[in-house]
Amino acid sequence: MYSIGENIVYPMHGAGTIIGIEEKEILGKMQKYYVVKIPASEIKLMVPVSTADEVGVRQVTEKSELNSIFEEIKASDEKSEANWNKRYRENLSRIKSGSIIEVGKVVKSLTLREESRALSTYEKKMLTNAKNILVSELALAKEDVPENIERDLYSLIIK
Repeated sequence: MYSIGENIVYPMHGAGTIIGIEEKEILGKMQKYYVVKIPASEIKLMVPVSTADEVGVRQVTEKSELNSIFEEIKASDEKSEANWNKRYRENLSRIKSGSIIEVGKVVKSLTLREESRALSTYEKKMLTNAKNILVSELALAKEDVPENIERDLYSLIIK
């Protein structure tokens, strides 16, 4: 069980801080919920304590692991699928995995693709979402502001 004040990652929403643990009755059932503030999107989530692991909630990456994560993202050289629909599904699956490296690969591939040709509306939205998820975790792990993280990430991707 996580505690108030801990930083966690919730796949598809990003990293945030547990600001409370509340017990609520929903659909006639009492459950405990983590109340998580996601600073990147300025939203608050309520995550059932009992299913947190099932949905992929995990601790924020340690600061000591960041260099190796940046190196893996930088080194990734996957060819993106030509069919945008298939590419979209593959990228969505990566984001849902909750892996910081997989989300980083999505950000890198879509950013590079955007540099060379226009993205579809869905892919633009996906890039924005993936970038928010990635930046939110990196900012908490590195204890830095999102703007600096985004700048560093862009210079890492666009060589």
